[in-house]
Amino acid sequence: MSRPHVVIVGAGFAGYRAARTLARLTRHRADVTLLNPTDYFLYLPLLPQVAAGILEARRVTVSLPGTLHGVRMVLGEADHVDLDGRTVHYSDPEGGIGTLGYDRLVLSVGSVNKLLPVPGVAEHAHGFRGLPEALYLRDHVTRQVELAATEDDPKAGAARCTFVVVGAGYTGTEVAAQMQLLTDRLARRHALPGGVRPRWILLDVAERVLPELDRRLSRTADRVLRARGVDVRMGTSVKEATHDGVLLTDGEFVATRTLVWCVGVRPDPLVAAVGQPLERGRLLVDPYLQVPGRPDVFGCGDAAAVPDLERPGSFTPMTAQHAWRQGRVAGENVAASLGLGRRRRAYRHRDLGFAVDLGGVRAAANPFGVPLSGPAAGAVTRGYHLAALPGNRVRVAADWLLDAVLPRQGVQLGLVRSWSVPLDTASPELARVPGGPEGAGGPKPPDGRERAREPERAEQPEQPGQAQGPERTEEADQAEQAAGPERAEEAVRADGAGPDGEPPAAGRGDHPAPGPVRRTDSPDHPAPGPVKRTDPPDPAAG
Repeated sequence: MSRPHVVIVGAGFAGYRAARTLARLTRHRADVTLLNPTDYFLYLPLLPQVAAGILEARRVTVSLPGTLHGVRMVLGEADHVDLDGRTVHYSDPEGGIGTLGYDRLVLSVGSVNKLLPVPGVAEHAHGFRGLPEALYLRDHVTRQVELAATEDDPKAGAARCTFVVVGAGYTGTEVAAQMQLLTDRLARRHALPGGVRPRWILLDVAERVLPELDRRLSRTADRVLRARGVDVRMGTSVKEATHDGVLLTDGEFVATRTLVWCVGVRPDPLVAAVGQPLERGRLLVDPYLQVPGRPDVFGCGDAAAVPDLERPGSFTPMTAQHAWRQGRVAGENVAASLGLGRRRRAYRHRDLGFAVDLGGVRAAANPFGVPLSGPAAGAVTRGYHLAALPGNRVRVAADWLLDAVLPRQGVQLGLVRSWSVPLDTASPELARVPGGPEGAGGPKPPDGRERAREPERAEQPEQPGQAQGPERTEEADQAEQAAGPERAEEAVRADGAGPDGEPPAAGRGDHPAPGPVRRTDSPDHPAPGPVKRTDPPDPAAG
């Protein structure tokens, strides 16, 4: 008799924990396959420190083959799920097509950048959901300060040194806090003209920073940011994004080359293509994380609307804390359904508190409801991250120690181009590459993510049962604000060209970076569109 086959789609917080739990419980009595676009689990809460140059990129990535023993890893993206045929269709990084049959399926595909119908957002925005976006932001910010140092026009230098972050939730607050410290260090190494100093602006339509947290923690974060010179503007957003800057809802135009989109996230578009009932774009499941009417299908993490048994009538927010614990329950219940583990149990969990790293030794935290600030909160925050990391703890601690005693390296690596990390993508964990499978005319999936995207686009009416979900992972913060109509006024923009003069998108100018080699892409090259991994033509082929 053959062993049952369990397929887990997605290796985020929920998928990784489910795979690890299943491997431990089944003890080779079931075949466990993990399908993921990358060969690592990304620890998202530390991503702002990668962008700020505190942590080396590999520190926040945990190897799947190296830590999930007894789990078969398949590198690829799920394009379509056939529930009746019990198969998952996927495409690998080189354009190949594959199929996985299953006896049990766990959908834990996570979330992607949340888009809003704001003029200029698709052309000028960069999100902060994956490692490529963090690496791009670090290069871009470093480049802007270095270029500002050589500007003859103080106004142009000031525009390059002005950075706008939209969204004052977990991610936006941490990005502004960490990157402000980085630009201050960079400015001390470069003589900026006309007394220009780096300027960071943090915008949100909410009334306060971190609106989902206790007001004392919100005040702590606000006070730290303002003391460092961050221009915190609550009740304000972006009305339009252009190449030269952003128009705010209060009528002010801010000249800038950088706008970072941290408004929030939405469930992965693959969820809508499954064809099951949705709640604000998330797959409806019961307290045991099973899809009603589909006893062989489980959902967890950002992809699933899990009933909150602590607050009847509501669903658990899209946070890493819930995703991590739901992954364990999903693994236990899948094993139980196969007769290989303990009895199944319903998911029930109360938040243990939150921690926001504000850079240096400063943080805001409320472990077990106890509000902390200053160095004490910083120690608790870093201790929590070390305990939560499923790997690389020694390396992360070593990087923190080195950052405390050595000057930070402010250099451009040039690994990620602007056009390779578009905001409008179903795969923020993957950077687009020249000559990729679909860009080269490769086959497209028969159904799935891209077809599911259509109801979410601005020009399309919203489909019943497929409304956008609240934001994710450490950003349950803006779940309520993002649903309001005022959120439609937010937008972001980024520079027109990346390292080595990468091809500008439609509506962007051409701002090639200095260097001995310069690309010669056509200035009217179209912007990367919404289809995932649609790559621009290889200049060498032209």
